Amino acid sequence: MGTTKTFLLTVAALGAAALVGAACVVLGGLYDVAANTPHYQPVHTLLETAMRQSVRLRARDIRPPPLDDAQRVTRGAACYRAKCVQCHGAPGVAQGDIGKSMQPLPGPLVDARQRWHARELYWVTKNGIRMSGMPAWEYRLSDDDLWALVAFLQHLPDMTPQQYAQQAQAGEVTVSPGASPGPTCAPGPRAGDGLHDSVKRGQRALSQYACNACHVIPGVTGSSPHVGPSLAGVARRDMIAGKLANTPEHMERWLRQTHTVDPLTAMPEMGVSEADARDIAAYLATLD
Repeated sequence: MGTTKTFLLTVAALGAAALVGAACVVLGGLYDVAANTPHYQPVHTLLETAMRQSVRLRARDIRPPPLDDAQRVTRGAACYRAKCVQCHGAPGVAQGDIGKSMQPLPGPLVDARQRWHARELYWVTKNGIRMSGMPAWEYRLSDDDLWALVAFLQHLPDMTPQQYAQQAQAGEVTVSPGASPGPTCAPGPRAGDGLHDSVKRGQRALSQYACNACHVIPGVTGSSPHVGPSLAGVARRDMIAGKLANTPEHMERWLRQTHTVDPLTAMPEMGVSEADARDIAAYLATLD
């Protein structure tokens, strides 16, 4: 009994010491967060391992479509050149200044098929990686384009710089909006996200359209910005921006046609789709 008690007290003491040490590092600002110095190797390895395991778990049930279709690969080449090269580079093409300056460094994707299954590449491209700079493309690209990118990545390791340049240029020239549903390399039809509740979809869409960068929004994680007014209690307000009666239809219009409603507003138009505007309005209507 005495041995068990000693063991438990030792574990408790070690746990308390770890918490005190972590608090000193965090509150004392001891960890260098500058992007011009990399993480310590143990930190980098820990984060990378956690990321890989997280992706594998969440992507395990995804079923890829056929990825050998030449038109799909060409479409993916155009999307890769438009969206990915600036951070990841390509055969014979260096990363842009943003990609080269990020930490952790977004490496080249020429070996992606050796490190990731197709379903995992799709999941990463669709959902992004939190706290890494890798964005979630779900709201920026149609599901067809996401799979086209994955199809292209299966062929990327075999391409010379000349072949990559030809494929990317061919994609820009020959891939048209009529090639498959939705515009090319742009928002379009999305795969089901498992969220059947419009309110829940709207809550997630608010962060994907960067609304929380300017507004404090109850239920949406943010850093307490003071750029725009807080949206707490927005459902109780009589007017939207002093221009429109506060109805769901008018909120959708404000989100999509902001400068038409008020040409002098500093609020930018964020390219919100009709479906997403409807979901966002549904969530905002709960903030009373």
